[in-house]
Amino acid sequence: MLGWEMNGVTYTHRCGPDPEAWKTYWNRIVKTMRAVPGQRFRFDFTPSRGRDAIPWTECYPGDGTVDIIGMDSYDQPSGRSFDEQVREPYGLQAHVDFAKAHKKPVSYPEWGLFRNGDNPEYMRRMLAWMDRHKPLYNTVTDYCPHGVWQCDDNPESSRVYRSVLSGRTHDGEPDTSLPPVPRPTPETPSPPENCSLLDLGRWVEYWLGGKLCLRFDWWPRGR
Repeated sequence: MLGWEMNGVTYTHRCGPDPEAWKTYWNRIVKTMRAVPGQRFRFDFTPSRGRDAIPWTECYPGDGTVDIIGMDSYDQPSGRSFDEQVREPYGLQAHVDFAKAHKKPVSYPEWGLFRNGDNPEYMRRMLAWMDRHKPLYNTVTDYCPHGVWQCDDNPESSRVYRSVLSGRTHDGEPDTSLPPVPRPTPETPSPPENCSLLDLGRWVEYWLGGKLCLRFDWWPRGR
């Protein structure tokens, strides 16, 4: 993915105020990378949903240097329904229509919850949208406030995400051929004697592999 969300102002690689210069930048990089012997690069043109600072269609560098037409689409701004996200200028429908006109597959390199909080309706509709339009790939941004696996702030949306995707085969259909395998209940280890468990937070404990235990006699006697 090269020059993503170029239609906004977040990044210095933005398309505005000179779309022609930006297209030259894109085409020069793609041609240089494709000149590498044995390369198999695929280039994804990925604006953010909506008009933003400049219509993303004005930034499109041409079919010859684009393999995939993506879109980063978060649940924003506040109060905007999913139907409005579909119908808005340069929105979800415009994206798939543009890709179809240029005979390119679509993708959603970044998507997730945002300004409307824990929104299970958005989650349900976005998953259904991708089922319908078959993106080459999609990536849910899985940290707060966007995510559903590593973010505890969105329990209802997480429940929708897991229920919709649970048990799917590669074809996207639920796999009912095998019964679910029960998971063993993990045992909570008892803390060692003469120490106190430290609460360092879930993120730190995840990377440490568990809680740290502070010995009561850590301070040498005789000092």
